[in-house]
Amino acid sequence: MARVALSEYAAKMALHTFLGLTYHGLSFNADTDVVEKINEFVRPDRKYVVKVDEGVKRRMKQGLVTLDTDLNGVILAIENYRKRGYSYFLVEEYVPHDSSLEKYLSLERTTLGTVVSYSHKGGIDIEKHKEEVETLLLKDLQAARSVAEGLGMDEEVFLKLKEAFDDLYFSFLEINPLVVKFDSFQILDIAGEVDSAAEFFVQDWSSSDFRNARASKLTDEEKNILRLSAKSPAAFKLNVLNPDGSIFMLLSGGGASIVLADEVKNIGHGGELANYGEYSGNPNEEETYIYTKNLLSLLLKSESDKKVLIIAGGVANFTDVRITFKGIINAISEVSEKLKDQGIEIYVRRGGPHQKEGLKLISDFVSENGLIGKVHGPEMILTDIIHEAIK
Repeated sequence: MARVALSEYAAKMALHTFLGLTYHGLSFNADTDVVEKINEFVRPDRKYVVKVDEGVKRRMKQGLVTLDTDLNGVILAIENYRKRGYSYFLVEEYVPHDSSLEKYLSLERTTLGTVVSYSHKGGIDIEKHKEEVETLLLKDLQAARSVAEGLGMDEEVFLKLKEAFDDLYFSFLEINPLVVKFDSFQILDIAGEVDSAAEFFVQDWSSSDFRNARASKLTDEEKNILRLSAKSPAAFKLNVLNPDGSIFMLLSGGGASIVLADEVKNIGHGGELANYGEYSGNPNEEETYIYTKNLLSLLLKSESDKKVLIIAGGVANFTDVRITFKGIINAISEVSEKLKDQGIEIYVRRGGPHQKEGLKLISDFVSENGLIGKVHGPEMILTDIIHEAIK
């Protein structure tokens, strides 16, 4: 499972459809759509809003929202935003309203249940009024009643919104501003994240609706891992920090990966760290192979003179070391000659279920293929693998 951001258009369409409400919005991809699509949508007697729809936070303060404009203004706004590197846009009818009716509402799924934050003061300056934001665990009807009262909203209307949150598999939903008129409301701005693994259970959104604020700057390898994580019950992260770095890390476990990355920085080599990432949640052999293959692609592209690959993690609770190492070995075997040609060294430290078999597999592989490297189990202190690799 992965929490992924939906486009605002998809989130609004899904919510409005579920709630039986009408929504007048247009999703526009400047890379593939033609201007006629805008001409057909925009009416001369209406005013419109144009927003960058790529999961970017604080759009208004970054100048990525145009309000109360006509057809020419819509086209001009999209042209200007595109020059700034954006491709996805939302065009919708402008809704004049009394700012005193603007509220704030967010729902987030946690291990304890749904946590709700709300305030009778919403809008772009919500952070200036943090002390007025109430937060509670939505554990019963009384809690729901408190939220509804705080927003000036009919209780049944709020419960219907909560039902939509659950049935559409939202993990996080922030509506700001939410314009409330007791038994009705208008969603002016929304940020939503969904459980990507639920794609097969819903018809209201799909992976084509996922957005990432870094998407326009992502490498092909990063995009591949985003797609992998979105489709898998396991979790995968890959962020390129320095494409020509010398230290590449193939790490398992969120906690261990942070400790290891911090250690690289602590000993003065942060600028050489090529990537941050990790896999967790017991991925299978094929998934680990795909993840490793993409990391190796970045490793081989780096123009650093001396490079190392650190394969490490803590002692896993249930991620199978043998299975994941089989995937890693399969990927490395495809480029082992290139690794030798570039003099890339491999350092391993891992523990967990079937560690003995997994460590033997990779130790034998490194030795039999003439690769330079060392393999350790959990007897080595976690951060010592960093010191051994960076010498």
